[in-house]
Amino acid sequence: MSLDAVLKRIDDEIPAALDRLFDLLRIPSISTDPAFRADCARAADWLVDDLRSLGFAAAAHATPGHPMVVAQGGEGGPHLLFYGHYDVQPVDPLSLWDRDPFDPELQGGARGKVIRARGASDDKGQLMTFLEALRAWKAVHGTLPCRLTIFLEGEEESGSPSLMPFMREHADALRSDLALICDTGLFQDTAPAIVTMLRGLLGEEIVIRAASKDLHSGMFGGLARNPIHVLSKILADMHDETGRITIPGFYDGVSELPEAIRAQWQNLAFDHAKFLGDVGLSIPAGEQDRTPLEMIWSRPTAEVNGVTGGYTGDGFKTVLPGEARAKVSFRLVGQQDPLAIREAFRDWVRARVPADCEVTFEGHGASPAGTMGIDHPAFEAARAALAAEWGRPASYVGCGGSIPIAGYFKTELGMDAMLLGFGRDDDQIHSPNEKYDLECFHKGIRSWARLLARLA
Repeated sequence: MSLDAVLKRIDDEIPAALDRLFDLLRIPSISTDPAFRADCARAADWLVDDLRSLGFAAAAHATPGHPMVVAQGGEGGPHLLFYGHYDVQPVDPLSLWDRDPFDPELQGGARGKVIRARGASDDKGQLMTFLEALRAWKAVHGTLPCRLTIFLEGEEESGSPSLMPFMREHADALRSDLALICDTGLFQDTAPAIVTMLRGLLGEEIVIRAASKDLHSGMFGGLARNPIHVLSKILADMHDETGRITIPGFYDGVSELPEAIRAQWQNLAFDHAKFLGDVGLSIPAGEQDRTPLEMIWSRPTAEVNGVTGGYTGDGFKTVLPGEARAKVSFRLVGQQDPLAIREAFRDWVRARVPADCEVTFEGHGASPAGTMGIDHPAFEAARAALAAEWGRPASYVGCGGSIPIAGYFKTELGMDAMLLGFGRDDDQIHSPNEKYDLECFHKGIRSWARLLARLA
């Protein structure tokens, strides 16, 4: 059987596949730091060369930021687009790394060998699972499995400022029957999963100003308005005693879970006690009438990410501050409109600011949630392919984080996206000593081969 030959090729070629991945991991493609601009371009060129070796017509397209890699190849069958990103997070603090972040190494781990390097899991190791599946397929069949577009970004870790203009300019080249995204993980480290819900993200910074300067708390305390008091009350009032968010209109566009998805989630046997216990907590917060999985996958949130004001240095200073600041983020679901929520939140805050204070705001991004329609036949094909490889049923799951590109594929290009990945919770992405399990890399390649066989 041709699939068996492809899978055997994958197994035999794992050492060579690791060599290629290690070559890519050695390139410090940190998109947030201008000092690494040339390295980002070098990573894009490396990928262009690799894609051309597979028979793709590939090019790195210049943007105001870092290059976008686009490749076209194959023919017949469905037209699939695969998206990944080659940029990585900064490595700070470097002192917490056990080795050079850009000197990849295969090390021993609790569950077997792991690939240790910055970008091993997020997202170089994940994107290479797809390219290695195509490599094995072509080696066996002599052709690519179907018509394919590869779209690799270099700014995902720095807010993707060039993404939307590029997508709009190249819409005809990117538009496909279905987008595939490999930037997610397994459920509880063992079960294959397909993400069908991604939360959107809205960021707001609030500044409350009172006196024209910091004041002596003995001279002015009790008489002058304290902006930290004002800000603290506003932040506390964002939730009622049941955990529900109190901003008017906040829940507009939030729908209930489909029963089929709810039933799947109930069968996952999510251990919320362990989930919280691993970070030193034990009692679920949030909306008291929702299950833990609902709260982290399908319900919106309002969280305070940081508060500053007054004297915060060593020792003690009896100051009454002139201003106080808070950073607040909202994770959004369903059809919630981030711009409408921004205005509703600002109006709600303004109504709570005393007359002798002033408030200003700074926005920090606004992206809608993404909900994937699972009626496309590729979704059930993916569930079957993943179950065949991992020996466990694959489930449709949500994701508490935000991957805006999935929603943009729908709104800008009119195409559905399917997210499946092979990361694990302890991969330490964005942290020192990032890793990707060798098993996940190997079985990830095999999983893509199985899916491509079903789709092509």
